[in-house]
Amino acid sequence: MKKTALLNIALSRSIAGLGHGDILVIGDAGLPVPPGVELIDLALTPGIPDFASVLRVVLSEMQVERHVLADEVFKAQPPALAEVERLHAGGELGQRQVLSHADFKTLCHQARAVVRTGECKPYSNIALVAGVTF
Repeated sequence: MKKTALLNIALSRSIAGLGHGDILVIGDAGLPVPPGVELIDLALTPGIPDFASVLRVVLSEMQVERHVLADEVFKAQPPALAEVERLHAGGELGQRQVLSHADFKTLCHQARAVVRTGECKPYSNIALVAGVTF
């Protein structure tokens, strides 16, 4: 039995398979998933699970070198942004890159997987770029 908080088999397997520079996207319920990119769908109902909870659990298992956000998130100010900012200030998200939402969706084509949450606040999306622990 696993000792960390992450119990979802598909998500745990995906994180375990990441190499340096690989991308894992955590998105809201409306983020389109490009064809050919693995979808790990955690959404149960609007708001469950929420974006911030999924992000915290993923960070318990994933080493992050940098993160990417769409610039629209700063205009929309979804509740999840407060948690992203807290984690960024604490050094848990590494360096930040900001793209337009259109470019963010293009970046999703390079992701190893997209994790769909039940979050229903627009622009509650983040791309996590894997780092190394050594």
